[in-house]
Amino acid sequence: MAAADSLARSGPGAGFKPGAILAFVCLGQFMVFIDVSIVNLALPSIQDGLDMSDVSLNYIVTAYSTVLGGFLLLGGRLADTFGRRKFLMGGFLIFALASLTSGLAQNAAMLITSRGFQGLGAAMIAPAALSILTNTFPEGPERNKALGVWGSLAGIASILGVILGGVLADGPGWEWIFWINVPIGIVLALLAPRVVPESKSDAPRQRFDFAGAATLTAGLLLLIFTLGEAINVGWGTARTIGSLIGVAVLLTTFLVIETKVEAPMMPLRIFRLKTMRVANFSAILVFGTFGALFFFASLFMQQAFGYSPMKAGFAYVPLAVSVAFGAGAASGIISKVAARPVLAVGLTLTTSGLLLLWRAPADGSYLVDLLPAFILLGLGCGMVFVTLQIAAFVGIPDEEAGVGAGLINTSQEAGGALGLAVIATIAYNGLEDKLAKTGGNPAKIHDVQATANHHAFLAAAILCFSALLVALFFMPKGAQSMSSAHAHGTGDPETAGTPEAAGVEK
Repeated sequence: MAAADSLARSGPGAGFKPGAILAFVCLGQFMVFIDVSIVNLALPSIQDGLDMSDVSLNYIVTAYSTVLGGFLLLGGRLADTFGRRKFLMGGFLIFALASLTSGLAQNAAMLITSRGFQGLGAAMIAPAALSILTNTFPEGPERNKALGVWGSLAGIASILGVILGGVLADGPGWEWIFWINVPIGIVLALLAPRVVPESKSDAPRQRFDFAGAATLTAGLLLLIFTLGEAINVGWGTARTIGSLIGVAVLLTTFLVIETKVEAPMMPLRIFRLKTMRVANFSAILVFGTFGALFFFASLFMQQAFGYSPMKAGFAYVPLAVSVAFGAGAASGIISKVAARPVLAVGLTLTTSGLLLLWRAPADGSYLVDLLPAFILLGLGCGMVFVTLQIAAFVGIPDEEAGVGAGLINTSQEAGGALGLAVIATIAYNGLEDKLAKTGGNPAKIHDVQATANHHAFLAAAILCFSALLVALFFMPKGAQSMSSAHAHGTGDPETAGTPEAAGVEK
């Protein structure tokens, strides 16, 4: 193993309290996750305020998520190399400044550009905060509990973002969904030196892998942008096919570079860790499900149930509470059993909730048709999110925590974009022709939209079931818990107590 991380060896350090560190990094991540979803219900207000077209409106969402997803791995590696606290502070300041200019935007171009810089700040915050957390708490029960808090807050933030966006857009104005970040980001940047110790890899400073960083970041940016655009331009167009070929060329070039450079940006040896590898692949499928779920559930409540944006936002509250319960349960259980059964239960609950939404009638009631599904979905999402976060760090050396954090966050962002693109394509297949045949009849339009949403829920359930099969057949199945595996000198429950330390495959 490479040189151990200084913070991991010595603990948080004098004057720094683990509880305060956890609260601080969770607050930063809370801000990042809220801004993924906060604009959704405010989009009509933004469109009216800036006189934006429907096409450009989409870029308010994709500019943030594309830059966030594209720069996560680079952000994680830079944080490991130059200092995680330093990188975290820089991320907060960029995020705050971009939030200020987003609220001050006078046209679509200014807002979309500012949202891109928000995504850049978030891509610095997310991996640095997560790697600080994993370096503060050793692998085992302490880290599991910390990641349980992290997982529950991140899940709740995504849902509260929808609620807060509706409240602010209907109240003081859409500008405040951005301006609310400005004082928070500045205060967090100023408090960081008092709350969080500096940490970085103790490995000798080597020449930075700029070629690898450029090809990987460009490949991820192009991939996430292409997946988002495929919804609008179609999968069979020359633009989409050409872009996907470009993605394949860039990512292949990246892999070639990583096998040749002395200090690779993403050491490919970490993919020998089976638990980590399966966790990241599962995250792509799972967050594809989650991304489509929240997009189509919001539409379903407004189109089929006739909810206002604010009412639709508050309808998510039970789901948010259930996420907290599911995450808390998972963080406690996973200290006693392996990841596989916890993940399987969470995915089963999530699949069941999606199937209930698939069968929910368009003229149904919230208590009977939506609430049971939301409770199952919240419990399942909370359990799955925390379990994947924990499994993604099993066996990863402390000095590469930023790479691990960037990788799992990238899997989530890319998975969300891929899942939404595929499921939206399925749901909206032939939608324009079907709407044209309604002759403008409101009842028929209502039925067509409800059917499209039902198709989306069924497709999401199938995707989630696929993730369940991956967990059942490929996730290590040993009886050892995550914490006991660590105690036996291995990072993988499947190989606990054996020479194959950390689940490394030969």
